Parts: sequence; C-alpha cells; structure tokens
Amino acid sequence: MNDPFPPSTWERRFVVAIEIVPYVTLAASLVISLAAPVQPAGGIPRTLALTGLALAWLIGSRALLPAAMRGRRAAVTVHFAGMLVTAALLTAHDPIFIIYCTSGFFLAANFAPSKWTFAAVAATSVVLYQSTIDWAQATVQLIAFHLAIVAVQTVAIGGGHIAGVKIEERQRKYRKAVSDLQAALEENADLHAQLLTQAHQAGILDERQRMAREIHDTLAQGLTGIITQLRAAQRVEDAGTHVELALDLAQDSLTEARRSVAALQPHQLEDAHLPEAMTVLARNWAQTTSVDLHVEVTGDRVPLSPAIEVTLFRVAQEALANVAKHAGATRAGLTLSYTGSVVLLDIRDNGTGFRDPGGKGFGLSSMRQRLRGVGGSLEIESTPGEGTAVSATVPALQGNPQ
Repeated sequence: MNDPFPPSTWERRFVVAIEIVPYVTLAASLVISLAAPVQPAGGIPRTLALTGLALAWLIGSRALLPAAMRGRRAAVTVHFAGMLVTAALLTAHDPIFIIYCTSGFFLAANFAPSKWTFAAVAATSVVLYQSTIDWAQATVQLIAFHLAIVAVQTVAIGGGHIAGVKIEERQRKYRKAVSDLQAALEENADLHAQLLTQAHQAGILDERQRMAREIHDTLAQGLTGIITQLRAAQRVEDAGTHVELALDLAQDSLTEARRSVAALQPHQLEDAHLPEAMTVLARNWAQTTSVDLHVEVTGDRVPLSPAIEVTLFRVAQEALANVAKHAGATRAGLTLSYTGSVVLLDIRDNGTGFRDPGGKGFGLSSMRQRLRGVGGSLEIESTPGEGTAVSATVPALQGNPQ
C-alpha cells in the first residue's frame, strides 16, 4: 500500500546520501592514500587489507540486510559501531582516512531524533581528532581545545539532525492537515449537494402536502356540502333553498380553489381577524348542516400572525367537517380562548364518537401537521356514544393590527 504522505524530495535525497557517503569517502581516502609518493614498508598491503575489511563490513552489515531490518535500532547501532571501528583502524594507519571517518556524522542521522544521535556524533568526533593528536606531546590546553571542538560539533551536528527530522515531521503533519482539509471540503461539497437535493425534494413534498390540505380543507368540504344540499333537494318538492345553498358552496369552493393555487389565506380572513372569521364559518356551517353550533370567544383578543390565524381557521374547518360527516351530532360547540401566551381552540360535539382518537386519517394528520408547522399541538378525546372533543393549542404570536 502506497504511503499517502511520502517523504519529501530533500528527505529522500538525504537518505540516499547516508547510504552512499561511506562508500564515496572510503574510496576517496583509498585513492589519496595510494597516491602518496612515500609509503611505509608494507603500507599498501595493510591499507588494502583494512580498506577491504571496512568495505566488507559496510556491505555485510547494511547492503546485504533486508530493507525491513535496516531500520531497526540494533542493526543501525551494529552497523555504525563497525564503521567507526574500521575508521579508527584506518586513521591510525593513515590519517588521510579521516575523510572516511566523517561518514559517521552522516550515519548519526539514523539515530535521530534521540540522545543516541549526540552520542554517535560525539564518538565520530573523538575518533576523528584522536588521529591528529600526538599524545606524547599533547598538553592540557590542546586536549581541552579538541574536547571543546568535539562538544561544539556534537551539539551542532546532532542538533541539526534532530531539527531536520522534527521539521520534516511538521511538514508531513502539515501536508496531512492540508490533505484532510481538502478531503473535508470535498465531503462537505458532496453533503451540501445532497442537502440541496433533499431540501428540494422536501420542498416539493411540503408543497404537495400543503396543496393536499388546501384541497381537503376547501374543495373536498365544499363539494361534500354541495352533494349534501343536492341530495336534500332531491327529497323535497321545494328544492330552491337547497339549490341556492349548493350554488353558494360551489362559488365559495371555486374562490378557495383559486386562492389555494395562489397560496393566499382564506377569504374569510382577508378583512377580518380570527374571531370574526370563526363566527362566519360557524354560521355558514350550521346553516348547511342543521346542527346547533354554539360559538364563544374568551379572553383579550389580539391580532395573531397570519400563519397562526390561517392554521386555527383550517383546523376549525376540518374539525367541523368531521362533525358533519361522521359524528351524527345534534349539538356542537366552538370556543376560541385567548389566554396570553397561547391560544386555544376547542370543538366538541354530542355525536357518536369513536374508539381511536389517535387515528391517522388524512383529516387528523392534516390538522396535526398544520399545528406542528406553527409550534402547536392537537389533542383529541372521544368515547363511543359520548361525542368528541378536539383541542388545538398554538403560541400567541402576534401580527400587525389591521
């Protein structure tokens, strides 16, 4: 599996340099040593032998090892120690091999970042400078001077290795953060597109539900009233009154259909607030159903927001339509109560009632959805043979007075 955050170009080049520097410095030291015009007795064979030993160690302890083992601390330590020992032997034989000894500074990077980095640099410095000191003539000041150089090199080179590793780690974290941010932005863009699609679909669904409620609350109820009046006209000789009521209902339904398409409020609320609109609704409903309907408004009346008034009006329409269609009631009551923080709408009847007040018929679902849309709630109490009570509660959010 490829590394999503591979080493930088600089890091890759430095890793390669660490691997080849020992061979380059060993070869350079050997060439210079052999090219020297003066050679001690047996010097060249000894030089070649020690160089061969150093080369064999480099190859055997590093190049021939599997890549997975090269990075282990034990393998790195053994490889470095062997290189430093062979470097010490070579510099003791010929000081020119201090060139090869400098490889230890590069190999110390394999220990970074840790205290062993400083130890490797210090060890390399000691081996490097011990070959340049004539210990028989060395003074305390000279030794102190060389120790100071060793200390400075240790801090500078070891600190540089560690700083380089830390900087590279920060760069990797930065690249990862940038990559994660880019991935998050792409994911957010996808989510945004999905949300737009879902919002569009939800908007379509909401509009369909709104139109379904409007049709159910206006056209369906109007058509039901028309059918009721026409059937009544069929049963009596003087059908004029029923036909007239049917025509009025048809005209109202046509008006409501036009207003629903335009997404306007019910025409009863155009020039009046909710109490007056409720009174008109109740009078027309009682006239078409022959059910005795008592209307009462309590509390201090305040102009509510259009959304609240439309919701309560439609709930009253639906509840009264259910009374007319299903209850078989002779009396009903509608109470609109202003109680300060909330407005209550109660519609009750003495009809047949039903067993499942939590039912999910379209009419009940429509009322609940309307009320939830304005932060309200609906409660229904019903017992077979004892009538039904519908209670709607909405927050008293005020609108501008007309």
